[in-house]
Amino acid sequence: MDMFLTLSGGFAALLDWTVLAFMISGFLIGTFFGAMPGLTSVLAIALLLPITYSIDVVPALVMCSSIFMAGMYSGSITATTINIPGAPSSMMTAVEGNQLMRKGFGANALGHAALGSMIGGSLGALLLMAFMPVAAEISLLIRTPGKFSLVLFALAVIVIVDKGNIAKGIVATLLGIMLATVGIDVLQPIPRFNFGTETLVEGIDIMPLVIGAFAVSEVLIQAQSWDGGLSRTLAKAKDLKILRRDFIPPLSEIRAIGFLAYIRSAIIGYGIGILPGAGGSMAAFVSYAVARSGSKKPEEYGKGSREGIAAAESANNAMCGGAFVPMLMFGIPGDPTTAIVLGVLVINGLQPGPRLLENQADLLAPMLASLFISALVLIPLTLWLLGPYFVRIVSIPKGLLYSSIAVVALVGSYVATYSVFQMFLALIFGVLAYFMRRQNYSTVSLLLGFILGPDLEQYLRRSLSLNDGNPMVFLTNPDSLFFLGLTAVAVYLILFRRPRRTA
Repeated sequence: MDMFLTLSGGFAALLDWTVLAFMISGFLIGTFFGAMPGLTSVLAIALLLPITYSIDVVPALVMCSSIFMAGMYSGSITATTINIPGAPSSMMTAVEGNQLMRKGFGANALGHAALGSMIGGSLGALLLMAFMPVAAEISLLIRTPGKFSLVLFALAVIVIVDKGNIAKGIVATLLGIMLATVGIDVLQPIPRFNFGTETLVEGIDIMPLVIGAFAVSEVLIQAQSWDGGLSRTLAKAKDLKILRRDFIPPLSEIRAIGFLAYIRSAIIGYGIGILPGAGGSMAAFVSYAVARSGSKKPEEYGKGSREGIAAAESANNAMCGGAFVPMLMFGIPGDPTTAIVLGVLVINGLQPGPRLLENQADLLAPMLASLFISALVLIPLTLWLLGPYFVRIVSIPKGLLYSSIAVVALVGSYVATYSVFQMFLALIFGVLAYFMRRQNYSTVSLLLGFILGPDLEQYLRRSLSLNDGNPMVFLTNPDSLFFLGLTAVAVYLILFRRPRRTA
């Protein structure tokens, strides 16, 4: 009862016009940064971190949570319209959404992405409010071997999702893991694979790889096919009359996806968000793979599946709620954005832990309420007001559009790392990804290998070191065995089970 009253006070705090103004401005900032390749919600909060010194803790936390939710949602905008994910968590949305965009259903794709984000984000926030203490206890039960098996599961399913290119998917994933090993060893302060240069000691930052693999390579792909690719879409977009009602997904399509599918994806995203370091990318990948394995229409995946968009977007926005659990309970960020939010808490003298909920719940409640309102109200409202402008991104002259993207992406790479070397790496990775895409190697697998490779390595080495090098530890731990079994089930469902016949 006390918690309910505290949360009610959090929603009431949003009625204060100054707090409401910070929430709305934070959402708009997060939407802009999330949609622009290279400019993420992490960067937005990091750049705004000095402002938190001069404002109260409640507006600061409210602003951070709305930026977080907006940044997760808005990555789907450019992912759908120009096939460049604004954030890594929107890669699976790019796979499906841009195919619909090319077919003339861009508004419909953005509507499904917003609906999935709204449902997933709202459910994630509600689950956060209701089950945060319980979820924290459950996350403690997953030991190091279990975390290794979970990461292995995520890598396995994304490789086997593309049945026709499993070998190339494995190669791309291994290349991503290899790139992640450059720099300081994950367990010891020893540089490795730096080839005697100081610039590589710090390792390769994720932003140059994301920008290179998706933004720069897309610019090169479009430059190669100047009269193909999106050019037909451009011609249509100039004369296309887009009404705001076009962004509302038809009820028949929502029924075809199934409301239970949204709930399942949201639960997957929330659960993965609880695991420290998992993030929206893993949530979207796993949910997308699960949805595809159980789909009645698996042949639509990769060609413009609305079900795939719903699964990915519901999961990555629900992850926002889950990511707050380890950060608030243990001071362990669930993803890079919550790592910055943790800094905001510490700056304002709030120490994470169980007592934080007991003693400072009145300060945290508005932040949780902002997370919920941002998903339930601001996501659909933003699409309703600005949706036609989102779709018409493709009506911008192609040369101007992609040259601007290239400049913004490279500048974003520099701003994110403050390293000229990392900016040049974005160019190098862009050329590499360009040739990979021409040979049908998955850049999604490359990035996933890079993101999850360090976790896979450190969990493997820690598990073996704590058990005298005995690999049977992965079969004797119940949590590890569960995820290994889940991997086997996913392999069977995706590779060997025949699709259901539809009437």
